Amino acid sequence: MTSSRHLCILLIDDNPADCLLAEEAFEMHAEQVTVKVIQDGQNALNWLQAQAAKDSLPDVVLLDVNMPAMSGFEVLTAIRGDTTFRHLPVVMLTTSDREEDIDRAYELVASSYLVKRRDFQGFLDQVDSLVRFWSQVRFRRRTNLMS
Repeated sequence: MTSSRHLCILLIDDNPADCLLAEEAFEMHAEQVTVKVIQDGQNALNWLQAQAAKDSLPDVVLLDVNMPAMSGFEVLTAIRGDTTFRHLPVVMLTTSDREEDIDRAYELVASSYLVKRRDFQGFLDQVDSLVRFWSQVRFRRRTNLMS
C-alpha cells in the first residue's frame, strides 16, 4: 500500500466539451488527483475490469446520466451488479436535474447525485468540494484499515 495521498477518479462522460471542462477543473488539483476520462459506458466497464485484475481500481467514479449506447443508469446498474467493483463510490455528475433521474440514480444505489453548475466558477467550487470530500473519506478509510 502506498503512502501517497493521491485520489484516483474515473470520469465517464460522452460529451467532449464537458470532459475538457472537467479536466481543466481537476487540473487545479493535479498534485492531489488523477482523472481518467472514458467517453462511453462499455469502454469504462472494460477498463474497470482490467483495473480490478491489477488491483488498481479508482477511488471514485463520476458518471454522466445521458449518454448514447449505454446510459449512465445502465453503467451504474452494471457496476452495482459486479461483485468485483460494486463497492466503488459512484457520483452521478450530470446536467439533468429531473426528479425522475435523481430518484432512479438513488434507487440504483448511486453514492450521490450532483447537478453540474452551468457557470465555470460554480463548477470549480463543485470540483473543490468533491475532491475535499472524497479525499477525506478515502484516506480516513485507508487509515482505519491500517490500524
